[in-house]
Amino acid sequence: MAAKRTFPRTQKILLALQVAGDLLFVYCGLCLGYFIRFHTPLKRFGVIDPDLSFSAYDPLLALGCLLFLGSFAYTGLYDSRLLLRPFRCFITILRSIVFWVIIFLGVSLILKFQPSVSRIFVLISCLTTLFVIALWRYSFFYAVAHSVWRERIIQRVAFVGWSSEVDRLIQAIHSDKYHPYTIYGIIRLTGSEAKSPRDLANLGTVDQIDSILREHLIDIVVAADLNFSREQLLEVAGTCERNYADFKVIPSFFQIFVSNLHMQTISGVPLLGVDALPLRSVMNRMVKRTVDIVGALIGLAISLPVMAVMTVLIRRESPGPVLYRQTRTGRMGIPFTIYKMRSMRLDAESNSGPQWAVASDPRRLKIGAFMREWNLDELPQFWNILIGDMSLVGPRPERPELILQFEKQIPHYNPRHEVRPGLTGWAQVNGLRGNTSLLERIRYDLYYIENWTVWLDIQIMLLTFLRRENAY
Repeated sequence: MAAKRTFPRTQKILLALQVAGDLLFVYCGLCLGYFIRFHTPLKRFGVIDPDLSFSAYDPLLALGCLLFLGSFAYTGLYDSRLLLRPFRCFITILRSIVFWVIIFLGVSLILKFQPSVSRIFVLISCLTTLFVIALWRYSFFYAVAHSVWRERIIQRVAFVGWSSEVDRLIQAIHSDKYHPYTIYGIIRLTGSEAKSPRDLANLGTVDQIDSILREHLIDIVVAADLNFSREQLLEVAGTCERNYADFKVIPSFFQIFVSNLHMQTISGVPLLGVDALPLRSVMNRMVKRTVDIVGALIGLAISLPVMAVMTVLIRRESPGPVLYRQTRTGRMGIPFTIYKMRSMRLDAESNSGPQWAVASDPRRLKIGAFMREWNLDELPQFWNILIGDMSLVGPRPERPELILQFEKQIPHYNPRHEVRPGLTGWAQVNGLRGNTSLLERIRYDLYYIENWTVWLDIQIMLLTFLRRENAY
């Protein structure tokens, strides 16, 4: 069994190296912040003790290091699942730095350190530490991902039975070359032939699971087909426990909001159910709305000159109204008027009726192709956000005529209206826009609704600029 337990030991070693490296490089970042604040022209700003030395400030740097490590631990940076996830690490580090600023300044105000903590130093140290830690963490990730260490933290996954959810999971794993899992094979139910891809090994039947786990050193067993008895299920779970394999079940009975399933109790009786969605919380809605208002005001201020130029270009090519008004479906199915800059001819839908734009759409204006590629036609929607019809981030709004078709043809379509529609969204930054799979878009929209946080919104807004896809 020693070979089997390689990956958890390796994870612990790598996490220990990360903690040691973080401590060293956080200290370097804080020292760099100290040097920039007190040994560059910035020292002219504020009141600074001319006799202040590095040795006098060093205890504050040490405290800053400890608080940084505490912030990293609190925000979940030392999670083994992030070893091969550099972008998620970066987002977590950003959260940690915000948390650190609040704690460090709060502690300094309460304890009144001598010398006192310079607020300019704290702000500079945020940037220097972010730069140093990001560089160190990416170097660490690159070294692990391109060495034998990666093979030692990859976990072998076997499925009991087969379902469409398994096929989707395998596609997600195969699409990410740094995913910490390898699909090892399928364990068939007794007396049935599981339908699986040809290149996936058939390891045997569920009756042989004990020998399968020991022979193939399986780390994770996923029950995908629950067409066996309660006794068999308990036996499989117990066998996995004896062989140090994690046992997981795909919740096939819950087809929506599956990542928000939690064990609950009613009078002491355990029940599995869907927990309250994050954006049903009044506080979360207030935070999101505040971010929307601030973002909309900034967006309008920046985009007004661009819209003025687009107005001239549109009217030169196609005289008529520049703003295009269209009815879309908003939160809880309530219709609203969305505003866009017109990128098509005035009679674009006079013959065809409502339909999606397609690649090389003949109805588009010449300037329209450029506008759609850079999303400039969406700029007036900052006004929709400001008045509360939309949000900066959320599922993209659709037209009521199309929704009448979608809600009958596509399972779980309407739950995406639990939140305000967005200017951008989780599906869009993952390449699902225009004439792409509706099922996939809905899956990404539901994931966003279930897992909303302010940090996820920030991540999506950043990715909107970094992952510019061709639009129709």
